[in-house]
Amino acid sequence: MSVPEVPGPQRSSKTTDDLRLALRAASMYHVEGATQAEIAAKLGVSRPTAGRLVAKARALGLVTIEINVPDELQGTVHADIERDLERTFGLTEALVVPDVIDGTDRGYGSLGRAAAAVLSRRLASTDTLGFTWGPETVAVAHSLKSRGAKCAQVVQLDGSMSSADYQTGVEYTLGRCAEYLQARPVRLNAPLYADPATVTALQQDSVISRALQAGTEAEAMMYGLGPVSTSTTLFEGSFIDLEIIDELRSLGAVGEIGGRFFDADGTPTGGSLPDRTVSVGLDAIRSCDRAILISGGVKKHQAILGALRGGFASVLVTDIESARWLMAHTTEGVSQ
Repeated sequence: MSVPEVPGPQRSSKTTDDLRLALRAASMYHVEGATQAEIAAKLGVSRPTAGRLVAKARALGLVTIEINVPDELQGTVHADIERDLERTFGLTEALVVPDVIDGTDRGYGSLGRAAAAVLSRRLASTDTLGFTWGPETVAVAHSLKSRGAKCAQVVQLDGSMSSADYQTGVEYTLGRCAEYLQARPVRLNAPLYADPATVTALQQDSVISRALQAGTEAEAMMYGLGPVSTSTTLFEGSFIDLEIIDELRSLGAVGEIGGRFFDADGTPTGGSLPDRTVSVGLDAIRSCDRAILISGGVKKHQAILGALRGGFASVLVTDIESARWLMAHTTEGVSQ
């Protein structure tokens, strides 16, 4: 620590005293580990004044903080780009993993482990946790290894019934999260898509309406993203077909959350699907202050950017290449 020169022909005694006091407060706080209360008692000032002295020392450049990453963690910790993502997209937290996400178990496994760690820190025992089905949330459920975290209930946010023999992973995710989080499971026993009249009838069903209401009001949510392509769980599970994909592309859709599609700016798209969808709406996800977006890989870059622009996440868990792509495209927009 060094005392900077103050402009002017001669530093006043008051200025010198103020700098000396700020320097002493900063030394006690950063070097000795003293609390603001201890600094206040030692220097004979109030606690708010002690805090202002420490802040003043930082502002004047009296304090330089250096963080050294251990050799064994080099290449695995990305604090700078995490901070950039948080500032750019107004996130509470960004967590970037070093692995390449290519849709394999290994890739989703690293996302799942990271997201499970986030959940363990951010869940409260009285919370409802909502989830959309997909490989990312399956990976999170698989990564739950202890019963350290706890919540009140776990609720499925989107319907999953399909005419095809397709494993959505809903039962595994719901059951494992309920077990390890010591929570009550709430199923949404409904198809993801149906004709509008059926959707209306389902929404009036007491069991289904309670599940949708619980999901809409969930204090925490976790979800993955689907792109608008044939390489997505919705197409592979016969939830949508090529005709729907063509319609979505004509509407400018870039991705979906729980079967609800949005464009490059995060605006929900219209078309034939909204009135046919049985899931919690995008407005509820945007309103959730602990909405955890778990996604990565080249195929999902545009969907991730659209979701962040739409304000659908407060926490992002992604891979380093996706993080770099996002930062490179924050001002350029999404290339089609």
